[in-house]
Amino acid sequence: MKGSPVWMQKSDILVGIGVIAIVVMLVIPIPTFLLDLFLAISIMLGLLILMIVMFVHKSFDFSVFPSLLLISTVFRLALNVSSTRMILLQGTAFDGKIIKAFGNFVVGGNYVVGSIVFIILIAVQFIVITKGATRTAEVAARFTLDAMPGKQMSIDSDLSNGIITEAEAVARRSEIRKEADFFGAMDGASKFVQGDVKVGIVIVLINVIGGFIVGMVIRGEAFDVALKTYTLLSIGDGLVNQIPSLLITTATGIIVTRAVSDENLGKQLSTQFSAHPRALFITAGALGLCVFIPGFPKISMILLSAGLGSLGYVLTKSQEKARDIVERGEKESALREHKPESVLPLIQVDPLDVEIGYNLIPLVDPEQGGTLLERITNIRRRSAVDMGLIVPPIRIRDNMELEPEDYSILIKGVEIGRGTLKVGKLMAMDSGDVKDRIQGEEFIEPVFNLSAIWINPDARDSADSSGYTVVDCPTIIATHLTEIIKSHANEILGRQEVKQLIDNVNNDYPAVVSELNEKLAVGEVQKVLQNLLKERVSIRNMVTILETLATYADHTKDTGILTEHVRVSLSRQIVNRYLDRLKNLSVITVDPEIESMMRNSIYDDPMEGKILGLDPDSHNVILKSMIDAFNSAKNKGVATPVFLVSPHIRSVLFTMLEREIPAPVVISYNEIPGSVKVSVAVSALLPAAVK
Repeated sequence: MKGSPVWMQKSDILVGIGVIAIVVMLVIPIPTFLLDLFLAISIMLGLLILMIVMFVHKSFDFSVFPSLLLISTVFRLALNVSSTRMILLQGTAFDGKIIKAFGNFVVGGNYVVGSIVFIILIAVQFIVITKGATRTAEVAARFTLDAMPGKQMSIDSDLSNGIITEAEAVARRSEIRKEADFFGAMDGASKFVQGDVKVGIVIVLINVIGGFIVGMVIRGEAFDVALKTYTLLSIGDGLVNQIPSLLITTATGIIVTRAVSDENLGKQLSTQFSAHPRALFITAGALGLCVFIPGFPKISMILLSAGLGSLGYVLTKSQEKARDIVERGEKESALREHKPESVLPLIQVDPLDVEIGYNLIPLVDPEQGGTLLERITNIRRRSAVDMGLIVPPIRIRDNMELEPEDYSILIKGVEIGRGTLKVGKLMAMDSGDVKDRIQGEEFIEPVFNLSAIWINPDARDSADSSGYTVVDCPTIIATHLTEIIKSHANEILGRQEVKQLIDNVNNDYPAVVSELNEKLAVGEVQKVLQNLLKERVSIRNMVTILETLATYADHTKDTGILTEHVRVSLSRQIVNRYLDRLKNLSVITVDPEIESMMRNSIYDDPMEGKILGLDPDSHNVILKSMIDAFNSAKNKGVATPVFLVSPHIRSVLFTMLEREIPAPVVISYNEIPGSVKVSVAVSALLPAAVK
């Protein structure tokens, strides 16, 4: 890190040296002055960690804490081993300043008092703090990990609805991962705290017993001398190591019980305690009444009561002053010149809406197991991959005017599709291979208008085995929405989305975009893309589309003709969708008489482009022959019948058929790649009477 001291830049090396030094301490004796220094460092480290924990805003901001907990525990154990070795080797000659200070000054040189203090300290740490911190760490880790999927879905929902940006979503996902990693590590690290306390007890007992053996047997010391010397030194050693352990254990309990906040612990305490002055007044009154209880310290009770009462009074005045400022500001704002209310937000319509009745809200709410938001996110992704279409954020809202189990899909404020669902039930559709009919409430499913039945979830296996296609309610809405996006993609694609597509190409192919911008406006490019999407041709290959437009824009600005040129450039992409397993294309050819009649009836409209001007009788005869040919091809097993015509009438034939045949496919001879084999399934012929 630039600007940091040299030793901070080499911190990884220093940490490695420190860990090695700790291991060495377990084996090699160290001088007394170094022992005092390391014990002081241990106490300092415990205080420092406790202070840092109190000042961090979020628990995982101190992500090094679990590792630091382990290192500090091993460090204290190494000190324990070193001090035990020196106490047993030197006996009464031991000159460790900090250990003797804790043995003599802190417990008054009385080994009985010292033993009691040490036992109480160990009991408090082990039974209260350590056990509570360990349990809290386990629960926090479990709940944090369990909450991860819901948080991820919430982020995806906010992103799909445009509430947050992609960068904000990445940051929030990273924060969730850090939180889960931290609490998972704390769950394991808290076990070291338990072990540290237990080892402290064992080491003190070993010190005392070992001291008796060494002092009385080896050195020949008197019983009372050995008892006092080794007990005080052992207790001093135990206290000097357990106090840093107590500090770090307390820090462990604090950090795992902290809620995520933008304030440190001290700020939270002061803010939340001072938010309720009445609580301070009541507590002050209770302490004041304690004065009249015989034996209670009157001065202490009076001082505490007066202090709390004064603090409550100051806080009350402060809150009243804040309210006065707010009220004054509201009055001043009301007295200002009244500005007309802006009605612009009221006239805005969203590109794509899904409105639901109140009974369908559980399908959207992730906390109630709803998966619709996640499915809509996937729909937007699939639309980008399959069609190259940037679907704008889809707004989902409840509408009290709808029936409770109805939903409505709107494009630019106009309803395009509607359906009725049964929450808690599944839809079973006859796939054509149904063996045994099952019982259920019959209805017409809203997507493809097929017959279906509602069944209970426990009948799913039976329906599957009988040959039904079974889907849940979120899948019905998602499928309906997907089909509407496909069939109305040209309406959804706006100029802003086109500009985004062009800018995306500009990042890698600036020459193409630069040349195109000199020849065509964004609106003209939009019209070509809409023409392609109207016939369900993917616009994902934007580079080829823009290059073709730039090539032919010098010759014509007619968007219909430009669309035909683009289709030829995308011919392989268009035709490949309709090839069978043997890479053959089954087509419906059109009677040359029909083509001639249509070609002679085409005229150019300045606004609409090519218009077919057939008389009603001829129009009906030609349309009937097309529909008959389409149905005949279907009956022969052609999955998607393709009309193959000359380039001159391709677009007008599609316009004629789109109202009668769902998503008709019309391609021209120019769009057939040379490698594709064409087989004629059926021909659309003109009746002899008309000829």
